[in-house]
Amino acid sequence: MSILLAGAGPDPLGFPEVFDRFALDVREHAERGRPARIAVAVHDPEGNLPELVGAYAEPLQARLRCEIIAVAPPAVKRADAAFEQVDAIVVGGGLTPAYWEALHPVAAVISRLVADGAPYLGFSAGAMVAPQRALVGGYRINGVEVCAEECSEGLDSVDIREGLGLAGFSVDVHAAQAGTLSRAVGAVAAGLVERAVAIDENTAMVLAAAGDQDYGVIGKGNCWDIQRTGGAAAVSVRSVLTGRRG
Repeated sequence: MSILLAGAGPDPLGFPEVFDRFALDVREHAERGRPARIAVAVHDPEGNLPELVGAYAEPLQARLRCEIIAVAPPAVKRADAAFEQVDAIVVGGGLTPAYWEALHPVAAVISRLVADGAPYLGFSAGAMVAPQRALVGGYRINGVEVCAEECSEGLDSVDIREGLGLAGFSVDVHAAQAGTLSRAVGAVAAGLVERAVAIDENTAMVLAAAGDQDYGVIGKGNCWDIQRTGGAAAVSVRSVLTGRRG
């Protein structure tokens, strides 16, 4: 099992490592002798499903034999059926509240598949909805701006909802590049969550199992780990170079 949460959308040229690692994990989990079945869930508001799915599918198809099963809820009446008997799950980027609304009804199905060993790869929104307590957007806490409004995902107050249950801490993305690190810090400082990790672009965290508190890092940037300690928010940093918080 592996859970990879990436801090931005797919970039197979700029950040091939996340596809390399996921493909390796899928190959190890899938039944030998047949193509791996990979569900790719994307929010498709403009009707460009083949192009949108291709951004995730093509880098995987270049790395292993696989059958891509496109999932575009809520257009799919039974999204849970689309996830049945897949070997791995990819959840794409886009509007995080839309992904949450689409996948929350099938959270138990996804959680069970991952517990049974199916690798999970979440890009941006797909990373944000993955935790037990998902930070789905917003840019204000108690009326105070904690990040730019363009990062709000269409929400006003920072919103924490029940997520997919794959990480024991909340996740934010585009951390240093979009300035959302301050939103994650604000959420912890305000007591909305006890811990959050803000992931840079071209970076991903790697969890060995659902609910793990520890993680590895792949990519070029940092994972900014914020924990509530004595009523304050303490920030530490983990990267490939440090290999640890520091």
